[in-house]
Amino acid sequence: MEDLASRGRENVAYVASSPRRSEAGESPEETVEHPDFSSATLRILASMPSRTIGRSRGAILSQYYNRTARLRRRSSRVPLQKVSRSARPSVRQLDLELDSGQEEEETKRALLVKELRSLPANQRINMLQAMPLSLTEKRTLQKPKTTLFHPYLFSLQGFRNLWYSLLSLLHTLQPWHYSLKQISGRFGSSILSYFLFVKTLLTFNFFLFLILLVFVVAMQAAYPPATHNREAFTGLELFTGAGYFTHTLLYYGYYSNFTLNDPCASSSNVTHCRQPSQVQLPYNMPLAYLFVTGVSFFVTCILLVYSMSRSFGESYRVGSASGELAVKVFCAWDYKVIQKRSVLLQSENICTQLKECLAEHWARSNPLNLCKRLQRMAILLICWAVSLGVVLGCAIGVYYFSEYSHQVSDNRVGKEALLLFLPLLVSLINLLVPYMYNLLAAWEKQESPVLEVYVAICRNLILKMVILGLLCYHWLSREVTSSKIQCWETFVGQELYRLVVMDFIFTLLDTFFGELMWRVILEKKLQRKQRPEFDIARNVLELIYGQSLTWLGVFFAPLLPAVQILKLLLLFYIKKASLMRNCQSPSKPWRASHMSTIFITLLCFPSFLGASIFLSYTIWAVKPSEMCGPFQTFETIYDSGKTWVVDLEQSSPNLTWFTWIHQHLIQNSFFLFLISGILLAVIYLNIQVVQGQRRIITLLKEQIANEGEDKMFLIEKLHTIYGK
Repeated sequence: MEDLASRGRENVAYVASSPRRSEAGESPEETVEHPDFSSATLRILASMPSRTIGRSRGAILSQYYNRTARLRRRSSRVPLQKVSRSARPSVRQLDLELDSGQEEEETKRALLVKELRSLPANQRINMLQAMPLSLTEKRTLQKPKTTLFHPYLFSLQGFRNLWYSLLSLLHTLQPWHYSLKQISGRFGSSILSYFLFVKTLLTFNFFLFLILLVFVVAMQAAYPPATHNREAFTGLELFTGAGYFTHTLLYYGYYSNFTLNDPCASSSNVTHCRQPSQVQLPYNMPLAYLFVTGVSFFVTCILLVYSMSRSFGESYRVGSASGELAVKVFCAWDYKVIQKRSVLLQSENICTQLKECLAEHWARSNPLNLCKRLQRMAILLICWAVSLGVVLGCAIGVYYFSEYSHQVSDNRVGKEALLLFLPLLVSLINLLVPYMYNLLAAWEKQESPVLEVYVAICRNLILKMVILGLLCYHWLSREVTSSKIQCWETFVGQELYRLVVMDFIFTLLDTFFGELMWRVILEKKLQRKQRPEFDIARNVLELIYGQSLTWLGVFFAPLLPAVQILKLLLLFYIKKASLMRNCQSPSKPWRASHMSTIFITLLCFPSFLGASIFLSYTIWAVKPSEMCGPFQTFETIYDSGKTWVVDLEQSSPNLTWFTWIHQHLIQNSFFLFLISGILLAVIYLNIQVVQGQRRIITLLKEQIANEGEDKMFLIEKLHTIYGK
């Protein structure tokens, strides 16, 4: 060892003398290596951290200047003059050059800027990203912006730069980008999941509204039906949805049952039918109404499954188990952040994430004993019995009140006020019962905040789904679909519109009294610094409930997604302002790594699946109204598609393959069961693959631990032998 140390000192002396040789004019290739060390050993010694500390900006600029020159030579451009290599071995191995003053550094900077300008846009961006310089230095090296009439703009490279600029502009224009970062930094990932869920619902509703607007609403607005006697607008229609809004594009009853732009279909005047038209674009409105609704639900299902699979992949990543706390401590900071506001926001975000990790680690390391587990089990059974009893009582009340309101609705006196009673009762139940669930949760005293949120979500979900199921049964009952109501589809659309509006109003009241007024009482009256916490379970279930109402009402009120979009936009800003001013961070920090997956799953299976079953039963089994709507001449709504297929077969005998597809793939239920079986098989195989990967990773971790124990054993043996 002493020999090796003396040789190392000699090599260091040799390495230190090599700069002087290079400065004297010798090239690095002409230097003679040390006779006691090979070139590989010298390369390792040159790469040691002690030899590479202190690289100047001039050396870095020279390094990347040489790289850009090589890239330019690959592009068959004339290379610039060679720059002398560095003298220090650590820098010489990387083609670096030390600066010899401010003038030399500025010269290198100018040469590097010139070389960067000659590179294509993608290579220039990659080169700038790889440079170990600050963001300010990189901005000074960027190419200045070209003017509008510069000839460079009309070249291929100019179009590429314009495309990259547009992409960066779209990235910066993401909705609520800074707001989401601010919420994540101050309140953690659990509350952030609520606002991300709002953003996801906005995407779904925007797509639904766009496809209905283009193919159904716009076409009907271009060819309006015969005018009806509309009532005067009083303002109460904004809450009831009736009156002036009844005979508008908002509801099912306004849409026609004939082919648009076909004068013979809507007019009995034969002379008028014989007049030639300049442009004939027949548009079968019943078929378009049914087909667009089906396609929108199908595409929404694909988007939901894709979002669920992606969220599942992000939250249940294989191998993301143990070392996350160390990664957060040592590798979480982003050194590209230079603005003061962003630095403070990132530090706050990392602090919140560390609290979440520590809280989860503490919950794992403190299990309960047997006596406490039995006591908690008894409390859980009592709380679940009480919550299910409350759900049963609310369901009975809603059922009898809906039957009573339907019987009294035939009387004209007080009809407008009576329309709001059922939505008021349902919204009041959805507002007050979750607070009772919170009292039960306070009695249960769950140690894990994640389990507490899951239990609250389950109880609220049972309540809302039972109430919605009763309302769907009431809307499709024989009393509603009979001849007592002239257009029962419009009636159902108005009911759903009132429920959406009342849900939004009660959400605002809950935000005002449950957060703002409660914060004022705590601070002013009780003289406490504590503020109310943001109830994630209740707020998320309100979003799922509102989205379920929207999906249920798409067929009966095609413009209901527009109302939902406006509601979600207002909710985001109102909830964000209330969160920042009235709420505090969770008293028990916890990570919501799986919350987004749970939210998307609840949105897919209870909400979207229930709405799809309701609309499928309406299309296949319920008789439409005989006085309004696109399907008033058919026994069922599905008969319109069958009639169109028969007419197509008679008019075009060459399309028999389309008839075969309709008969064997759409009418036959075996194909649906086959697709469902394949989908379930794929899901099962993916689950098994993930479990297998986790098992392999566990075995590899055990093998690494065993190898570490082997090394400890060998070291102990070496110490024993050395002692002897």
